[in-house]
Amino acid sequence: MKDFNANSILGIAGSGAMGAGIAQVAASNGYKVILYDVNEMALAKAKMNLEKSLDNLIVKQKITAEKATAIKENIYFTNDKNKLKPVHLFIEAIIENIEIKKKLFAEIESILADDAIMASNTSSLSIASIASACARPERVIGIHFFNPAQMMPLVEIIPAVQTDLKIVPEIVKLLTNWKKITVQAKDTPGFIVNRIARPFYSESIRILEEGIADMVT
Repeated sequence: MKDFNANSILGIAGSGAMGAGIAQVAASNGYKVILYDVNEMALAKAKMNLEKSLDNLIVKQKITAEKATAIKENIYFTNDKNKLKPVHLFIEAIIENIEIKKKLFAEIESILADDAIMASNTSSLSIASIASACARPERVIGIHFFNPAQMMPLVEIIPAVQTDLKIVPEIVKLLTNWKKITVQAKDTPGFIVNRIARPFYSESIRILEEGIADMVT
């Protein structure tokens, strides 16, 4: 696997809050990003939201107008998956449906170079199951950002049973350079954070059902 550097190109599938957020993080760190979505309206919305986000950062004096322009220029929006061909790292951030994800991975793998890494931003689905759709499952890994990706520092890295472990330090190095805090998780339901958090959700529902506390709306 190749080291990631400023010349590396990232491809992201899904221009919703997560995909667009990851794209902004990468672009803010000087990386070229190809943001792919089949829905042209979703792409237009993502572009508009990016401009709003950057304008807010300018107003708060977090970045300069020149930096905002550079970030926007680093992101290429497209509904043509073939534009992902030069990508070195592909991150999927689409709907949480295992069959749809597997179909996408099979399609994108046929486009990418043999040494490109493929990652899923899934919050709980099996990375090994997603990778099973690929001819080279060893290059598939989980990279789970938290929403909003621009602000949340934690990222879970999930190598599955088939993942080439040489990928892991390269991903850690890349995300550390992006000032993210990485934790390595096993490929189990919920990984770390969601597995810990879900009992709190269930307990909150029980408290409401038993009338111990009201729900604030």
